[in-house]
Amino acid sequence: MVAYGLGDAGTGLAATQLGFYLFPFFTCAAGLPAFVAGSLLTVIKVWDALNDPLIGWLSDHTNTRWGPRLPWMLSAALPLGITLAAIWWVPPGSALEKTWYYIVMAILLMTAYTSVNLPYAALSTELTTVTALRTRLNAARFTGSILAGLSGLIVASIVLSQGSDGYLLMGQITGTIASVATLLCCWGLAPFAKTAQRPIPNRDPLSQQLRRVMANPRFVRVLGLYLLLWFGLQLMQVVALIWMVQVVQVPSNLASWLLLPFQVAALVGLQVWSVLSNRIGRVTTLRRGAGLWIAACVISLLYPALPDAPSTLQLIPLVALIMLVGFGAATAYLIPWSLLPDAIDADPGKPAGLYTAWMVFGQKLIIGLTMSVFGTLLSLTGYISSKGDCSGALSFIQQPDTALLAIRICMGLLPAILVICGLLVMRGWPDRGAHLQATAP
Repeated sequence: MVAYGLGDAGTGLAATQLGFYLFPFFTCAAGLPAFVAGSLLTVIKVWDALNDPLIGWLSDHTNTRWGPRLPWMLSAALPLGITLAAIWWVPPGSALEKTWYYIVMAILLMTAYTSVNLPYAALSTELTTVTALRTRLNAARFTGSILAGLSGLIVASIVLSQGSDGYLLMGQITGTIASVATLLCCWGLAPFAKTAQRPIPNRDPLSQQLRRVMANPRFVRVLGLYLLLWFGLQLMQVVALIWMVQVVQVPSNLASWLLLPFQVAALVGLQVWSVLSNRIGRVTTLRRGAGLWIAACVISLLYPALPDAPSTLQLIPLVALIMLVGFGAATAYLIPWSLLPDAIDADPGKPAGLYTAWMVFGQKLIIGLTMSVFGTLLSLTGYISSKGDCSGALSFIQQPDTALLAIRICMGLLPAILVICGLLVMRGWPDRGAHLQATAP
């Protein structure tokens, strides 16, 4: 269990830091325009989506004495650490030269990321056929991922006090951790991987797979819910640091630390919503969590700027707001994935891998495209990027009112609308008591 839990530590650490810090890094330390930064995030997400089916297919067709998954993880462990460090370096040259560098690094990084994460995720099904053990493996996985994400935010909060140079140090530390954790996972799982189940490759063409999943109305609704909630969450994650520093005017050396309460509250929320889902139903639980999330979004939209050198007492409401966002948004992690088995059961063949793959593909593709829209919106409203003189994770710059309004909308109004649309998608879902019923063989 410990060895398997380590497998998601490296990729979980990378995902957390990339989600919170990459856009501020591009606009502050690298000095790139906001629309370029948004486009780079699009490259990362779109390539991450496109390489999933490719690497999944190659992994399914890999045949070694160690099974099909471990060789991929082992070969990608060092490239993952190296590219994770390299993405946080600011190369010399013009903005165009920097952009090309980050495009190449993003493609290499996400290829290594998928080469570790996708085969690793498949192992939870192949290592054992016992449902209880599979549940324990996934619990170990998400525990490792969340704890690694917390440690990544702590590392960032400490080293980014050095300004833009701290980003490279952060990358070196987290890249090392990611590689070592992945190698330890491979070493610990090696004896079990030899005897694990071998995959039966899906030979249906992609067009036929897509027609099959889109013909399942329950899956379409679950996918719609997932895309809406996850885009709202990812949008808030990307905007959070910019909102705190530029709009609320939290000191830059303190802003990184204020991201920690979100992660802690999301971890607590996962446990609370999981218990409530079993007691009152998943959609009812979604409505309660989403209600808190929407309220937090509205407050974020209207939250006033802090005075210079705010006291601890003045920061308490802000910390409470951040925790409210994390607690309510935890439903975005839990509820769509808990509803997915219902949609899979509606398909007579019950091809769980097929539906899971297309759900992840859709999520990454949609988020990637919308990140470009976010960067363009900031540029059109006059957002001013730094020229590399960062003090902390992001330097405060007096922004035009139009840019501040755009940031508030992206942090509050748009996520609230997306969550409300997600609730509308799930109207009439036959949830009451469904989570307590066993599926007929």
